Amino acid sequence: MSKSKKPVFACVVSSWNEGVTGGLLRGAKAYLEEQGMPLKEEHIFSAPGAFELPLIAEKIARTGKFDGVITLGCVIKGETAHFEYISLGVTQGTMMATLNSGVPIAFGVITTYTAEQAERQRCEREKGEES
Repeated sequence: MSKSKKPVFACVVSSWNEGVTGGLLRGAKAYLEEQGMPLKEEHIFSAPGAFELPLIAEKIARTGKFDGVITLGCVIKGETAHFEYISLGVTQGTMMATLNSGVPIAFGVITTYTAEQAERQRCEREKGEES
C-alpha cells in the first residue's frame, strides 16, 4: 500500500445479538468516517453468528481487495458451557484467519456475562472509540 492511498476495510457483522452488533457497526462506521476512510455499504458482510466470523473474514481477506477486515460480534454467557467454547473458537479462529491470510483482521467481538453488560459495551463502542 502506498503512503498516499487510504486503506480500504471490510467489516463482517454477526446477525446474532443484532441490537448490540448494530451499535458496534455504527461506531466502527463513524470512527472510520472520522479518519477519512469511510466504510462502504458493499464492504459490509453478514455472518449468522460470532462463530462464523473468522471463516467469512478470512475469505474476504483472501480476495486481496482489502487492507484489513473488522469483525464485530457479541457472545453473552448463558447457562451452559457454550459461551466458553464459542468465545475461544472465535478468538483463536480470528487469530488463525489473520495468520493464514496475511491481512490484519480486527477482533471486535465483545464477550459478556449479561445482556446488560453487552448493552453497556455497545453504547461505549458505538461512540467509535474502539472496534
